[in-house]
Amino acid sequence: MAPIKNILIVGGGTAGWLTAGFLARTLGIAGEGGVVITLVESSDIGIIGVGEGTFPSIRGTLSTLGIDEAVFIRECSATFKQGIQFVDWVHAPGPAGSSHYFHPFSQPSQRQGGPDLLPYWLLGMAGKDAAFAEAATMQKRVADAHHGPKRLTDGDYLGPMNYAYHFDAGKFAGLLSRHAKSLGVQHRIGTVERVTLDSQGAIDAVFTAEWGALRADLYIDCTGFRAELIGKALGSTFHSLRDSLFVDRALAMQVPYSQADAPIASYTISTAHEAGWTWDIGLHQRRGVGYVYSSRHTDDSRAEAVLRAHIGAAADDLTPRILKLDVGYREAHWIKNCVAVGLSGGFIEPLEASGIGLIETAAYLVGFLFPKDGHMAPVAKHFNSFMRRRYERVADFVKMHYCLTQRKDHAFWHDNTAPGSISDTLRDQLSMWRCRPPHRLDFVTDLEMYPPSSWQYVLYGMEFKTDLSHSQAAYPRMDEARDEFAMIQKMAQRAVADLPTHRALVDAMCAR
Repeated sequence: MAPIKNILIVGGGTAGWLTAGFLARTLGIAGEGGVVITLVESSDIGIIGVGEGTFPSIRGTLSTLGIDEAVFIRECSATFKQGIQFVDWVHAPGPAGSSHYFHPFSQPSQRQGGPDLLPYWLLGMAGKDAAFAEAATMQKRVADAHHGPKRLTDGDYLGPMNYAYHFDAGKFAGLLSRHAKSLGVQHRIGTVERVTLDSQGAIDAVFTAEWGALRADLYIDCTGFRAELIGKALGSTFHSLRDSLFVDRALAMQVPYSQADAPIASYTISTAHEAGWTWDIGLHQRRGVGYVYSSRHTDDSRAEAVLRAHIGAAADDLTPRILKLDVGYREAHWIKNCVAVGLSGGFIEPLEASGIGLIETAAYLVGFLFPKDGHMAPVAKHFNSFMRRRYERVADFVKMHYCLTQRKDHAFWHDNTAPGSISDTLRDQLSMWRCRPPHRLDFVTDLEMYPPSSWQYVLYGMEFKTDLSHSQAAYPRMDEARDEFAMIQKMAQRAVADLPTHRALVDAMCAR
């Protein structure tokens, strides 16, 4: 096998440019003992993202790329994301109004040698009405007060609260492009016309109108839902999740703030509706608001009416953008000399912001498992197994939000609780968790995007019942746990006082 010297990334956007920059960092570029990395993208194909949310892993990725945090905040209209607020997911709104729960990014508090707080919360040591996320972390109190997760004196990508970001997807792709090119990535504008295969069934060349045949040792497909290489040329089967995750459409709007100094929410607001849910993402100068819904349970005109009613008068002069979503993943992400990254490899609906996280995962794997000697078959086998299992776990995590609902107001919610729509893996885990809480041993760390704490926050936010009445003897540290819960509430008050407001933090970083 000949060593890999040339990589061609087909397609730009977040997937293409993040992968390009990451590989330039981890593999090095030609002339410095590395490889030639070329990215070709069409000038006619836009970016699907409409205002992206991320998971905290993005901080490590941006740091690895060498992008200054303040530059990222300023150039991408970015803000901080401390978690997700879920409104009306458990019950439909009634006479008493709406209800919500919070999925924070910070881990449950546990001092060294202290008790694991979750079972003691289940046994009522935090009080009768205390939600787990509020009882076990300071983050909900901080986020509810519209304060940020860090101080101005904290270093890049550091802070007392765990966090991710919201940002403008188009601006983010632009920043990644400029940065990758500064690292030595070559850029060509060209529209792919066809892809040819060699006698072994591998890609021989990518033909563009502008550059003719482009050849490489490894091709990376970042062409989005079109999957020009991995799907159309190499025929990788698409495994649909439409019988489990029903949403397949989205309507999106860019909504101005009512006033320039309006508070910015430092979490995504996800509100359940009759046939799906809306996102509300606060960027620096505007909000990104959209409705994700199932076309089997509603139609586009009704969906637009729901979105406009949710936004109110601010939507009167706005025209929504409609997106069609293919929820599922490729059975094989790496075939021969081609690997898919991003939407070409798969897409899990945007509820828990897995899209960019899955791009990060794929880019990491390509970079750290890179077959320098050109022997791709064992790497492809490992890559495919890893990515398939990660997609399955993300799908289970997202499905858990739906299948535990108590809503009965629309067929969409009723269908989401049907046993046949729940995977065997998730069904078995839920069964086990009825007599004990989720434990780290339930999860294979490297295959999980979301840590055990995220599963716990959502599980109990959705009012799942775990009965510990027959195992109380296993938890003798009642007084310690009760004191710890009280201490967390006191520390939360101090954290709010110590941390700046979210808008003040963003404004200061933009001016840095």
